[in-house]
Amino acid sequence: MTAPTLEDYWYEAETQEICGVKVPSILNDFIENQPSIVERFYTKLYSVPPNKTDEPQQILFHSNRICLVGLAKEHVAFEKGIRSISFEVGKFDRSENKVSGRKKSGGMILQADSTLALVTCVDGSVYKVRSCVQGKLVEVNERIVSRPDLMRTSGEGYVAIVMPKIEHCDVLKEKLLSEEAYREMCEKK
Repeated sequence: MTAPTLEDYWYEAETQEICGVKVPSILNDFIENQPSIVERFYTKLYSVPPNKTDEPQQILFHSNRICLVGLAKEHVAFEKGIRSISFEVGKFDRSENKVSGRKKSGGMILQADSTLALVTCVDGSVYKVRSCVQGKLVEVNERIVSRPDLMRTSGEGYVAIVMPKIEHCDVLKEKLLSEEAYREMCEKK
């Protein structure tokens, strides 16, 4: 028996016929500029502290109420270089948070100004990552502890997942900046 060659695995697009109807190959359905998962399923919202405009945070809001909280790309910590991330905040270790069930029982209750993590930069400066969302802490992204550079990736570099109550969602969207409003604010700097 001979070893298979590349030609043995090559796929030739064929038009198939099902119930008398010709069905084209799915290879023709490739969309080169397909929007990313974040662009398709999340609304980008931003929180900019009034006295710390160089510390913006991004909240990716999903239609199922899940909010991915992280740093905006314009955050000063990215310019300085991130050395480490710690979920030990005061007497709480956010990484110890455990939830269960559909209602996420057992999750830590957060206020909008609750600190989720501390980001330490190469120069020794420390920045707080605030929740920006009132709700339950579902989980923290422990991958960013070992790979702080992952925080630059939208959708993967989130710090935590927070689930607000249904009745708080509309108020939350009103308090935070839309992507357009945030871009306008950045251009005025």
